[in-house]
Amino acid sequence: MKTQKERMHTGELYRSDDKEILTEQVKCLEKLYDFNQTRPSEQKKRDEMLKDMLAECGENCYIEPPFHANWGGRHLHFGNSVYANFNLTAVDDTHIFVGDNTMIGPNVTLASAGHPVLPKLREKAYQYNLPVKIGRNCWLGAGVVVLPGVTIGDGSVIGAGSVVTKDIPPFVVAYGNPCKVVREIGEKDERFYYKNKQINYGEI
Repeated sequence: MKTQKERMHTGELYRSDDKEILTEQVKCLEKLYDFNQTRPSEQKKRDEMLKDMLAECGENCYIEPPFHANWGGRHLHFGNSVYANFNLTAVDDTHIFVGDNTMIGPNVTLASAGHPVLPKLREKAYQYNLPVKIGRNCWLGAGVVVLPGVTIGDGSVIGAGSVVTKDIPPFVVAYGNPCKVVREIGEKDERFYYKNKQINYGEI
């Protein structure tokens, strides 16, 4: 029979109040606490701490404190050059993957954990976890919420305040609650960076 800890990464129901789980989780949260106490001038220290805290942390990654994570980033996988603004919440009870060059706005939540609808199961601290996967070169606007099991394809933009309940394909703009694809990223985006503001390639 699987232990409760082993069931964390299978999508099965497990007891989140299991003693083995809680003991290990507290150790991770201690590291997260220390990270959030660092000063703005201590960027090198922050870099070293993230390499220790996260499951994977590529080069040139940046998380602006405060950073919140159920497991202190233990199950958070960052590619290279990932940027996360203030108040990233990673509900990282299982694995969350973020690809290279992805930008995460302030107050974004990436949630891998869910709870059963049946009240008597919640009373006993049962939950389940499903991995979250964010592709390369994505941009998640301020206040985006990504729910368990969701995949967002490479290059896609998720508009501010969106609640992403289903997979989003690559290279689209999507927003809303629930989040829906509005359009593909295409020729117009090669010419305009915002509404009628044109890209001057000679200056950038």
